[in-house]
Amino acid sequence: MSEGGIPSGVPKGWVRVRLDEVAEVRLGRQRSPKNHSGTQMRPYLRAANVDWDGLKLDDVKEMNFTDDEVAVYGLKKGDIVLSEASGSASEVGKPAIWNDEIPNCCLQNTLIRVRSYGVDPQYLLHFLRSEAMRGAFVEHSRGVGIHHIGAARLAAWQVSVPPLEEQRRIVAALEEQLSRLDAAKGFVGGALRKAAQYRTLVARKLLQVEQHASPWPVARIGDIAEVGSGSTPLRSRQDYYEGGDIPWVTSALVNQPYVDDVSQFITKRALEQTSLHLLPPGTLLVAMYGEGRTRGKCTELRIWATTNQACASIVLRPEFEKRRSWVKEVLRAKYEENRQLSSGGVQKNLNLAIIRDIEIPIPPEEEQDRILLELDEQSRAALRLEQEATLAMRRSARLRRALLMQAFAGQLVAQVPAEESADALLDRIRAKREAAGTTKSRRRSPRRTPAQRKRSPDTAPVPDAPPPPPADAPALATATQPTLDLEIPS
Repeated sequence: MSEGGIPSGVPKGWVRVRLDEVAEVRLGRQRSPKNHSGTQMRPYLRAANVDWDGLKLDDVKEMNFTDDEVAVYGLKKGDIVLSEASGSASEVGKPAIWNDEIPNCCLQNTLIRVRSYGVDPQYLLHFLRSEAMRGAFVEHSRGVGIHHIGAARLAAWQVSVPPLEEQRRIVAALEEQLSRLDAAKGFVGGALRKAAQYRTLVARKLLQVEQHASPWPVARIGDIAEVGSGSTPLRSRQDYYEGGDIPWVTSALVNQPYVDDVSQFITKRALEQTSLHLLPPGTLLVAMYGEGRTRGKCTELRIWATTNQACASIVLRPEFEKRRSWVKEVLRAKYEENRQLSSGGVQKNLNLAIIRDIEIPIPPEEEQDRILLELDEQSRAALRLEQEATLAMRRSARLRRALLMQAFAGQLVAQVPAEESADALLDRIRAKREAAGTTKSRRRSPRRTPAQRKRSPDTAPVPDAPPPPPADAPALATATQPTLDLEIPS
């Protein structure tokens, strides 16, 4: 315990308190069918509207909120909204700040609202973002499959509070340095996109798929290969899955260039009693449907395996086996065109008939081999660029976390002893809340003398409240911009 009863690791002049001592913490209102329509329809935010880069307001839903409910669940400028839960661990507690972008907006219970009583809202935003980025929220979340932080647990969260003027200096220093990291991130993200586009453009040019009329003969896939699909054995039949050692491929694996390993297996009995077929290495797979960008992707088996019904299998006939790499590259280069061939209603899919009708230009073998060799060289160059850009993105993320950690360890800006202390700020907040009648009935322990603190150190954390971030991380020079090495070899 350091001087003043503040836990070791908290800078002198700072205090560490529960979040609900310096801010109101409230869960949004639950959705209900009765509120899907009404005479007081108002916009509301949900988890999908909160991103690491801020709020996404291109798809804001509406729900009926009465005037009394708006008083409880409405948003005000400076409010912070956090994702209460997520199936993705890294997304739990992701925060953003509200700046009155939409009038009369409320929030749903997939978000928690944090409304500051006197701490700088931008400081609070950066602090909560730092906690989310270092994984503290998910570490203390609850639930199986879906990770919940919960309003009560967040209310008990321990917050490092410096003097108000120091909060503002920290915010200014962070925003200056983070803006440079954001600019670097944008540059690197652009490099990654260009690397991916470069390979596709080179492939389309070399493979002649841009030509309206190919200079070479054209063959349908159905004319040069056996095309089929797999199936999903009954999930209720445990004997089809338990102890199985036959690889079973789903469309999720088609996003990678090769399939060398799988996470799901079936038994010999399932292979014998269903319509599944064991496919040899060298089989090409095309996703006929799937979420996001999966549909139309092409990969190659390098193991014996079966597939589900979402994958079309292409087994080239012996006389066309030398064309396997060529056919695969053409299918990858024609990804966008093949997706456009999808049919169906709400969920557009490819089917076996469409796959069989896809046309493949067939150049002379010598020409094919020359083009594939050149494409491989160009692809390696694009891959090197992608790898360097990916490393730069990781360095940027590490710098961002380190910068935030140093900020909340009191090592980013200078401290000014003459400024109003954090204790004085808390006293003002408490007095203001008591005057407004918003203090909770939770009993406070009386302040102890230094002698009492030494005799009875109270270092036990509040239940479910995490420890402070490490205080022994390497210090950054005060208000000095860390350097991000983003050099990408030409």
